[in-house]
Amino acid sequence: MYKVFFNDRKVFLTDDFQKHFNVKYGLFYKYQNKGELEELLGFYRNLKKIDTLYIFHSDIEELRNTFRTCYLNINAAGGLVKNKEGRILIIKRRNRWDLPKGKSAPEENMQQTAIREVSEECGISNIEITKPLLSTYHTYAINDRPVLKRTTWFEMLYTGSLDPVPQIKEHITEVKWFDKSELGEVIKNTYQLIVDVFRCANLI
Repeated sequence: MYKVFFNDRKVFLTDDFQKHFNVKYGLFYKYQNKGELEELLGFYRNLKKIDTLYIFHSDIEELRNTFRTCYLNINAAGGLVKNKEGRILIIKRRNRWDLPKGKSAPEENMQQTAIREVSEECGISNIEITKPLLSTYHTYAINDRPVLKRTTWFEMLYTGSLDPVPQIKEHITEVKWFDKSELGEVIKNTYQLIVDVFRCANLI
């Protein structure tokens, strides 16, 4: 099963229709062809009150690949950064708590992108990747063209001593260290995608 975020609403791609239909609420659709799928996604994008769409097909990889062709695909990477005391680095972008991330340059691998984006958005160096976490997917539009962004997340360690500095041109207004016990404050004003990253890192 694959999960894609439309802001804080979700689309699930699944090959097990009955499992979800029996216990979940939302829209359910059996995949037929790409044209119908594109029309459905455009319809769902404009919905506000129904927050979950399940798309079923017996061949999950065929469904996933067709879904991707409905979008301009962009790769990005980001980091969940901890310091030596185990505190977590959180940024505030456009008045919501977030984690540093950004699009990959053509010559970069995902690890290089994640380190560069964390360095640029938080004004720090002396960071190293400690382990991979997960990949998340979300959609948005660029000049009315639908985009599917895959973000590869890594857990990182910051060994420096300088205070982080927000990258204002990327609409980041605050960079703050949080104890694990303080993440409830972050969760109240962040994205469900970021909550998934916290969960994968066993922080919640």
